[in-house]
Amino acid sequence: MDGINQKSEKILRKIQFEDTKRGKLRVFFGFAAGVGKTYRMLSEAHELLLMGKTVVIGYIEPHNRPDTNRLVEGIPTVPVKKLSYKQLTLYEPDIDKLIELSPDIVLIDELAHTNAEGSRNKKRYQDVDELLNAGINVFTTINVQHVESLNDIVEEVTGIEMKETVPDTFFKHAVLKVIDVEPNELIERLEQGKIYSNESAIQALRNFFIIEKLDQLRGLAIQRAADHINRVSSKTIGIQSKLLTIIEDTYPKMAEKCIRWSSRLAQGLGAEWVVIQIRSLDETPDTIPLAEKLGAEVISIEAEDSFETIVEYSKMIGATDIIIGKNLTKKWYQGVFFESFEDRLIKRLVETEIHLIPYKEKKDQPMFSFDEVIEGGVKDFAIAFGGVIAATLITEVLHYLHFGEQNLMLVFILCVLLTARLTSGYFWSALSSIVSVLSFNWFFVEPLYSLTVYKEGYPITLFIMLMVALMVSNLMVRLKKRALTSKEKEQQMEILYELNKRYIVATTNQQIFDSTTIFLSRLLNHEVIVYDKKGHKKSLKTVEDTSSVLDSKDEAAVAFWSVKNQKEAGHGTDTLTGAKGFYLPIVLNGKSLGVLGIEKNEDKEIKNNHLNYLKLVVTQLAIVLEQFYLKEETKRIQIENEREKVRSNLLRAISHDLRTPLTAISGIAETLGDGNLEIKKETKKKLLMDIQEESQWLIRMVENLLSITRINMDTMKVKKTNESLEEIIEAVLNRLKKVYPVQKLTVSLPEELIFVNVDPILIEQALFNLVENAFRHGDKKKEVSLIIKKSGEFVQFEIVNYGEIPSSQFQKLQNNLVMNEEVPVDSKNGMGIGLSIVKTIIHAHNGKLEIENEQGKTIFRFYIS
Repeated sequence: MDGINQKSEKILRKIQFEDTKRGKLRVFFGFAAGVGKTYRMLSEAHELLLMGKTVVIGYIEPHNRPDTNRLVEGIPTVPVKKLSYKQLTLYEPDIDKLIELSPDIVLIDELAHTNAEGSRNKKRYQDVDELLNAGINVFTTINVQHVESLNDIVEEVTGIEMKETVPDTFFKHAVLKVIDVEPNELIERLEQGKIYSNESAIQALRNFFIIEKLDQLRGLAIQRAADHINRVSSKTIGIQSKLLTIIEDTYPKMAEKCIRWSSRLAQGLGAEWVVIQIRSLDETPDTIPLAEKLGAEVISIEAEDSFETIVEYSKMIGATDIIIGKNLTKKWYQGVFFESFEDRLIKRLVETEIHLIPYKEKKDQPMFSFDEVIEGGVKDFAIAFGGVIAATLITEVLHYLHFGEQNLMLVFILCVLLTARLTSGYFWSALSSIVSVLSFNWFFVEPLYSLTVYKEGYPITLFIMLMVALMVSNLMVRLKKRALTSKEKEQQMEILYELNKRYIVATTNQQIFDSTTIFLSRLLNHEVIVYDKKGHKKSLKTVEDTSSVLDSKDEAAVAFWSVKNQKEAGHGTDTLTGAKGFYLPIVLNGKSLGVLGIEKNEDKEIKNNHLNYLKLVVTQLAIVLEQFYLKEETKRIQIENEREKVRSNLLRAISHDLRTPLTAISGIAETLGDGNLEIKKETKKKLLMDIQEESQWLIRMVENLLSITRINMDTMKVKKTNESLEEIIEAVLNRLKKVYPVQKLTVSLPEELIFVNVDPILIEQALFNLVENAFRHGDKKKEVSLIIKKSGEFVQFEIVNYGEIPSSQFQKLQNNLVMNEEVPVDSKNGMGIGLSIVKTIIHAHNGKLEIENEQGKTIFRFYIS
């Protein structure tokens, strides 16, 4: 593919994942060649080199000016790319190499230049935009005549239409540095050969370099720079806060003039700007590239009933100014029967200022093209003339039966109506209208079999019949077109509705991507591919019985470029035009979420209405993906918060519950180590047993903490297996007998064999902790009960001991079960850490833990499914 190779693909992949800030653009702005833009740019580059900045030359136009050439020396230069075009060798900056080097500043001359065929981008300012997106600062040069919004004014001043222009939106965040000289001084430079060679200088002095023209261009450049500075520094007060430009697709030159005039006004006033395009031609695009380049919001409406739509929309947005073209080529009689559009607007929008832009232009094309007129072929021809013949025969029968002449005309009008319904276009219904009138005159109007009419009033009758027939046929054709358009839009809305339903029920990104490719491929009958925000292919849907044309490294590189630069790329754009697909970035709030690719080439074009629909789908897809990513991020934060709460609760419980046994061990050890203190043998034995008891309790606490490590703290999940309930209880009883051989425990199990989906070691630890708490804090003279039973879908565990917990302690325990914060429980070797660990284990199994304190008993109860 043109402009894509292995090296550039690696660079695109590299910058794809870098979170870089956009570089800064400095524009050296002049009003004509030779004012010193390149010279000043190189001079500043030398100053920055002395300051330690990394500055390289990406491209400098070979002007053959000695002073400029001397400044090039001493600045590192990145070799340019050589491209062959029509037996010529052309030179362009090597953007991939510049991105790979990533210097502080790159010098790129002639911003408005059109790149050679085979380059990745069509225009040089698009190359500069890539460098800026990669976080590289760029110095560049441009003259005022190459600014898009000023193109028409420059043409009026110089008589030359500039083909190479740069959209005004490109300078939105740029720093403009005006390079200015007196026009007389500029002409002296030209005469001295400091700008062009002798032959070129003589020609320039005759055409472009004229004092009057240079003065006007100079003033235009200074005014444009002043407007830019005021807008950037937010000093402009937008009195006209909303501009509305109305254009028609049948007058393209008028449309360009109105758009440029509105753009200059919007920039000067810092106002918002909307363009309404009235579409009367089917092949007219739904968007206007020039308006979008200049920063307008574009809305497309159908020509029919457009006036009321414009009036209501203007009221809705609160438009303060409306810009509309005034056609000076209209004849005087064209306004006799119909009031002009602008006069109607003035009457309806009395508080809105109307600006009229005069122009002279004929319609871009006739109302109907030849192909549209005769579309349908032999089939429609047969229907039209067959219908007239059938109507004539039926009328003959009705005439013979004396149905009345006034009813005979209705048969032919019915014939015209059916012809309009069954044929394509206006031609056949109109032809059927004329032939029907002639047939009626020939066969049923005296004298018969003659086109001559003698009977009084019949010429008028026939004329009215012809008008009615033509109007009916025209109305029917328009209704058919409206029905086809409505059917197509209904199909699109139905698919969008179904797509949104799929988006709502989707649980993964993959389902979202798959739904998008399947539905769009069905609608467009094109291959569709989707990449995620990291540039990885996520879904591909080809047309039935065809092989993929988008699943290749070259196409992937185009998609990477689109994701990184957040711009359209591929076939039909100005970037990577050799691609086999058209790529739309999925962007929301300046964040890339992916890219949508659609097969597009000479044989597989995308209609304008489909393109507009695609952009709507991409916007919807961006919202859904953003919501999905936010949902995932919220879930991750919730898990992180839960993990932090568990960690904090454990630390809080450990600090409280471990302090008591450690203090006891420390105190006993200090007592035993005191040589001056006489201790009886029985007392000494009791103290050693206390140390052993406290140490065993500490060991069990460590076992508790080790059990907690079995829980995945990232997801708060455990590894579950189907285990027999009897085996779990047996393991718990074996541990209890070793630690509490004297304590009594009764176990009640259901008769049937029960399996539970749990982590057996964690459940054993939870049961052990609860039974141990019952042993330690209950009435030691009475036995503890462990009751297990089936309760619906859950297995219920109850640990019952005699002896009520004090109300204050009970309230703290109750709070610990329902609150996120852990409340310390003041009890020797308290239930704090043990209960905290039990709660963590049960919650990790999606279970529920409860506590009751009534009738002299304490009951701990938990449920596991």
